Amino acid sequence: MKWKTLSSENLFNDKWFKVRKEVCETPLGKIVDPYYVYDFSTWVGALPVTEEGKIIMLKQYRHALGEVCYEIPGGCVDATDKSFEEAIARELLEETGYSFSSFEYMGKISPNPSTNSNLLHMFLAKGGRKVAAQSLDENEEIEVMLLEMDELKQLLRENKIVQSMHVSCIMYALERMGELKY
Repeated sequence: MKWKTLSSENLFNDKWFKVRKEVCETPLGKIVDPYYVYDFSTWVGALPVTEEGKIIMLKQYRHALGEVCYEIPGGCVDATDKSFEEAIARELLEETGYSFSSFEYMGKISPNPSTNSNLLHMFLAKGGRKVAAQSLDENEEIEVMLLEMDELKQLLRENKIVQSMHVSCIMYALERMGELKY
């Protein structure tokens, strides 16, 4: 079922985003021209839980939607990160000021496998305690929220968390924590 790439041309190359135009051949010999692929960095995300059992969520403005969104912490894996766990620990500390005693890897998901080449690696972070102030990037303005489990579930029920990868990570974490009933 895999396609063969006959040619690949870089159309756009910036810090956070690259676009390629490819010509592909299917196993049945059909030529697909053009096929566009969006290359982003590898991402990490986590549902963080404090030592007291509070869920850490974020609120921040997302310009593409023009809305303030509820989100989980996470971001890009940097070249200096030795592992996905190190990357999420760094992102959690930067965005929330919390350090965590354990990380459970929950797998990877694709933001959109038809166009995006990257993956999000998901974690459940436990034992969080506040150790520092936020250390945000220059364009980040993030509000940290501490929620009870019922408050997080209510946000899900009311469809107030619109970032689909974040919802996926939260659902996997809730299942791991025994909080998801089938």
